[in-house]
Amino acid sequence: MPKYFFILILISKFVVAQPAKIILPNQKNWNVTREGSELNFKLSISPDSVEKTYQFSIQQGKIAGMNLDSLGNFSWNPAYHLVDRIESERIFQIVVVAINKEGLQMTTILDLKVLHTNRPPVLSDLATFYVQFNSPNTYKINTEKAYDEDNDPVAFVPILETLPEGMAMSTQGEITWRPSNNQFNSLKDKPLYVDFYIQDQPSKTQTKGKIKIEATQMDLPPQITVIPKNENLLIKENENVNLRFYLSDPNGDDDIQVFDFLTNQTGIPKTSLIKNTNNQYEFVWIPGYEFVQDPKDTLGFYIDFFVLDKTKKREVKRIFFTIKNTINEAELDKKNYGLYYGTLSRAWELIEQLKEKEEELKKAYNRSKKGKKQRSVLNASLGATTGLSSILSKKNPDTQRLISTFGGTTVLTIGTLEATEVIGKSMKDLIDRLNYVIEKKNELQTKGDIFSRDFSLKSSRRNPDFIKKVDDFMGTMNLKGLVALELNATWEAKNKPTEKNVEKTFKDFVSW
Repeated sequence: MPKYFFILILISKFVVAQPAKIILPNQKNWNVTREGSELNFKLSISPDSVEKTYQFSIQQGKIAGMNLDSLGNFSWNPAYHLVDRIESERIFQIVVVAINKEGLQMTTILDLKVLHTNRPPVLSDLATFYVQFNSPNTYKINTEKAYDEDNDPVAFVPILETLPEGMAMSTQGEITWRPSNNQFNSLKDKPLYVDFYIQDQPSKTQTKGKIKIEATQMDLPPQITVIPKNENLLIKENENVNLRFYLSDPNGDDDIQVFDFLTNQTGIPKTSLIKNTNNQYEFVWIPGYEFVQDPKDTLGFYIDFFVLDKTKKREVKRIFFTIKNTINEAELDKKNYGLYYGTLSRAWELIEQLKEKEEELKKAYNRSKKGKKQRSVLNASLGATTGLSSILSKKNPDTQRLISTFGGTTVLTIGTLEATEVIGKSMKDLIDRLNYVIEKKNELQTKGDIFSRDFSLKSSRRNPDFIKKVDDFMGTMNLKGLVALELNATWEAKNKPTEKNVEKTFKDFVSW
């Protein structure tokens, strides 16, 4: 038979023997999308010969709208509320599993990056602006009619060509106008329309709108508008506080002189108040994990936001804050990972030790089956064996077995089935211990696979059930009987229990 035929057979066997694995897309940024944009990709199985035998599904981390069919086709259109402007991007982690008809399964973790999508502001039909003759008239665009769906600050920009003489529109949407006699009379005959843009900040995406102006008797007082309108805020530690302030004055933008805040609580920096325009501010603040001192559960205080005009008239908005004492998830995740990895490391060490014990018992069992063929009994006088025993025990301790004395003669029995009876160990005892070692090793492997898979994600380890599962798994590592007594307490594995070695034994283990 030609040599190349043998080579072909070997190559074929090698290809078949390749382990199956999940193949991710190789396109650049295959896992990156924006809010409102659909993300599509396909997962596959290598080698191709087994791909049709596996079915895909999302095991953990699934979010509403995500879809992964059995063939590995993934689609998802992230909602607009998932990522805010300040955060800009966010990683969503899911666990994908592929299972074949025999029940064999593979898992992989996918990091899906969602970028923030900036949408233009929304503008609904606005109420008519009614003005009074020879008086300063003020109109404030309703923030419920003109707003940004991404909660971005907005600014209003007038289209100057449409503004009548003397009219001004501020960046926060306030229109001021003192019409002349001719202008007022003209309004009685025909309404006036003023066009403007509403822009979000800081990207300045804009939407066009218009306001109808008619003659009437209406006036607006000065005020501070806060978004959101809630005056009592309950916030967790390390959570973003983002308040937006729109300042209005019937005398125009230039009349506003000071906008600031006072509080009865220390530790809130003045830099938290950010000026976007003369009449538009943001309060951005994050209370750290040390803001509420243990053992308190909450800490309450208030902040007075105030505006002063040139005549020292004062408008105040008081907002009450309640900060809730919160667990530092980053520290908790670090601690839980140490427990997760440490538990699997202990299981890995015990499995390695049981493997060595299994080999030792198998060798003892094989030697015992050979019976008298390997039996060697050495008889000598009591005085002679003293020297012999010393040589055996010091120079070659691995061959030392047992020295027993009968009358004046010492008998040395080496490596036999009958020798096991001399030291009280029967064939049945040897088999029982071997079976126990194999069963315990398999049990540790099975429960370790389940444990590593169930708690591979940070979120799953935050579950209160995690500690109980650790205790249950550690209980599995308790040995009983002679096997427990025979295992060396000072035993050390040939290889260290690194994350890489643990992952080789427990395939679903995910390192930090």
